[in-house]
Amino acid sequence: MRGQTFKQGAKAAVPTALGYIGIGLACGIMAAPYMDPLEMGLMSILVYAGSAQFAMIGLFAQQAPVLAIALTVFLINIRHLLLCLHASTLFRKSNLIQNIVIGSFLTDESYGVLMGEQVYTEEIAASWMMGNNFMSYTSWILGTILGTALGGLLPNPESFGLDFALVAMFIGIFSSQFTIMLRRVKIKKLFLVLGVVGLAYLILTMLLQNSLAVLFATLLGCTVGVILDDK
Repeated sequence: MRGQTFKQGAKAAVPTALGYIGIGLACGIMAAPYMDPLEMGLMSILVYAGSAQFAMIGLFAQQAPVLAIALTVFLINIRHLLLCLHASTLFRKSNLIQNIVIGSFLTDESYGVLMGEQVYTEEIAASWMMGNNFMSYTSWILGTILGTALGGLLPNPESFGLDFALVAMFIGIFSSQFTIMLRRVKIKKLFLVLGVVGLAYLILTMLLQNSLAVLFATLLGCTVGVILDDK
C-alpha cells in the first residue's frame, strides 16, 4: 500500500534528493568565498531553505547588516506558512508533534512530492511524509557542505552563474505540478486562479517590494481558489 511507511516516503523523495545534491553543490560553491564547509553545514541545518540561503550568500557578499539578512529570510520563507497550512489538512489524524515536525521540514519540493502522492493515495501517513522530508533534508545538507569544500578549490565561483540552478528547479517543480493540477482541477478554474495571481503580482510590484508582492498575490490566489472550490 502506497503512502504509508517512512521508507516509501524516502523512496518517493529520491528524485528531489538528487536535485538537492546538485543545487546544494551550486549553493555551496557560491558560498565558498564567504564561509567554510562547517559554517555552511550549520546554515543548512538551521535555515534549510535554498532560496533564502542563496539570498543570504548575496547579502554576505554585500556585507549587509544582520537585521536586513533576517528580514529577507523571513519574507522569502513566509510562503511556507501557506504550504504548511494546506499540508496540515492532509494529516488531521496525526498528533500535534507530528504535524510540527512535518511543517518544520517542509519545502517547496517535498510539498510537491506530497501533492504528487495524493493523486494515488487517499490517506497519506505522517511516517511517509517524514521519510519524504528527511531524505530531502539530509541530501541538501550533504550537497551544500560538499559544494563549499569544492568551491574553495575554484578561483572565482561567482562567474559560473550557479545561482540560476534554484530557479531552474522551481521551473521544473511548477511544470510537474501544473500537469497534476490539470488532472484534478477544471482548466477554467485553474487559469482563473493563475490569472488572478499574475495580475495581482503585476499591480502589487508597483506598490510593494517584490517579496511582499509575491506573498500577497499568492494569498489572493489562494482565496479565489477556496471561493471557487465552494461553488
